[in-house]
Amino acid sequence: MRIILVEDNLSLRKGITYRLSDDGHTVDALDHGDDAAEFISQEESDLVILDINLPGRSGLDILSEMRGRNDPRPVILLTARSTTEDRVSGLDAGADDYLVKPFAMDELAARVRALARRKDVAPRRAYDLGELRLELEPLQLTNDTGSLDIPRRELTVLAALTEASGAPVPKDRLLDSVYGTGSETDEKVIEVYVSRLRKRLAPFDISIRVHRGIGYSLKIGPG
Repeated sequence: MRIILVEDNLSLRKGITYRLSDDGHTVDALDHGDDAAEFISQEESDLVILDINLPGRSGLDILSEMRGRNDPRPVILLTARSTTEDRVSGLDAGADDYLVKPFAMDELAARVRALARRKDVAPRRAYDLGELRLELEPLQLTNDTGSLDIPRRELTVLAALTEASGAPVPKDRLLDSVYGTGSETDEKVIEVYVSRLRKRLAPFDISIRVHRGIGYSLKIGPG
């Protein structure tokens, strides 16, 4: 799934991002309410995780704006407030779930899985790539002999290219898919991942094409 995370505490934001990424999700992490409100209104995602206390707009304000424009995406609220009144306020504003800090990462991961099942937010589970099959949950590339040994970050790049259905994908978007929006990682790492993927996929007649100044696209079959 693609998840938007809005949390201004740096260590918690990194911890959540690492855990959800390890579980196979793509995470766009933001730390300011105003920036998050704009990002959420413009970008697609399967789930939003919102801290209530943020600089700029609060998480509740962002949630109210989402529901005001009939945005149906499931939302998990994060807060240090633990009173019943605060929980009720969050749920009444349209939250699907509510977690009080501090919480265990395992619990957050379980809540994410539960919302995915309830909302059916990940309808596409796999893609056939010639004699290979890209499975999204869990993320793996398989053939008739089993799963191929490919690092997760390379698989994430492959998934982003696959989901574009042959259209070019900009390098910065591939970077966002691997590391999340706002990452300071150099875009050149995408060139490394693409180079490695080309070598792995060549025996299966799958190629990655370069579109100068635009990005990369995936081609299945010879030629």
